[in-house]
Amino acid sequence: MLQPAFENNGGYMDNLLTGNHSEKIFLTSDSTVDATLSSIRHLEPELFRQTKIRLDKKTKPLGSLGMLEEFAGKVVAISGKQNPNLSKKVIFTFAGDHGVVEEGVSAFPKEVTPQMVFNILKGGAGINVLARHSGIEVRVVDVGVDYDFGNCPGLLHRKVARGTRNLSSGPAMTVEECIAALKVGIELASECRDEGIGLVGTGEMGIGNTTPSSAIIACIAGLAPEKVTHRGTGISDQALEIKLGAIRRGLAVNQPDPANPLDVLTCLGGCEIAAITGLILGCAANRIPVVVDGFISTAGALVATEMNRAVRDYIFAAHQSVEVGHRYMLERIGCRPVLDLDMRLGEGTGAALAMHIIEAGVKILLEMATFEQAGVSIGDNS
Repeated sequence: MLQPAFENNGGYMDNLLTGNHSEKIFLTSDSTVDATLSSIRHLEPELFRQTKIRLDKKTKPLGSLGMLEEFAGKVVAISGKQNPNLSKKVIFTFAGDHGVVEEGVSAFPKEVTPQMVFNILKGGAGINVLARHSGIEVRVVDVGVDYDFGNCPGLLHRKVARGTRNLSSGPAMTVEECIAALKVGIELASECRDEGIGLVGTGEMGIGNTTPSSAIIACIAGLAPEKVTHRGTGISDQALEIKLGAIRRGLAVNQPDPANPLDVLTCLGGCEIAAITGLILGCAANRIPVVVDGFISTAGALVATEMNRAVRDYIFAAHQSVEVGHRYMLERIGCRPVLDLDMRLGEGTGAALAMHIIEAGVKILLEMATFEQAGVSIGDNS
């Protein structure tokens, strides 16, 4: 079990938005990560109230647009802007390989990871299609692929390792590699702030990455691996048993501390999962709403919220994945998914669809006429 230096910043305080959620910040002894964690605060409910007042004046019965109105209020509260601009939207698809693939946990070989990176860069993947549909830019980040891309146009070169080690026989990463990947995400979030990007989405590409994701939720929530582990790329019953065995061995060999999220991420995670964690932390610190894709992305979000509970206020859960462990992640974080479409592709595909809907909620706030503007009688509007 790894023992990095951590600081517990005292007692818990209630989440102002949903109540009764504990506040604990874990520090890592890295100045960049710790400054990011320490700067994240719960959202102020006053901005939600102000947005509700504005929405209640629109030409509709009170609350009749349901979650769209909630989305608008949350974007306002996160950004701190009464009229948020979501015209610039980006999904980061982080790519990384996993040593546990050598156990036979995936239906595809690890060579598919760089092949799919090239496919996404060429615009031929599912994420490209759905992002184009919603006016979203896709940025592909090599944070841990076991492949030399050379001078590959369009690829963000942020490699911290050539894949992880086999988590079933020892820690997947060193603490230094894990923190380096966290910092990749944090730095990208800061760049988004400087570019004026209004909405960020997470995505990933990495053969074998449902295995570490299942291991992470099993460890943090104290759940049996069979309760949170699914078929990933569509593996057989035999391969599923191999996958479960790898997770059980990983938990037994590494003995990660479930109360220490950096330890869990280092022992069981992946470079792309750590980068997603960092991106989410960075977005929260910079007050940028972040839309978290499916199972693997939510593993990163889970670690982020375990490091600082206030992070959950800045997250939109894009969809409910078919992966069985995803529900437990969302319950632990406390996020209601925007969509439930039986999806499990990853790449950021669910995020692309959800970002389109979240932006629609904001446009209702900004563009829909009030009763006064439209000359419509209000009545009791109840």
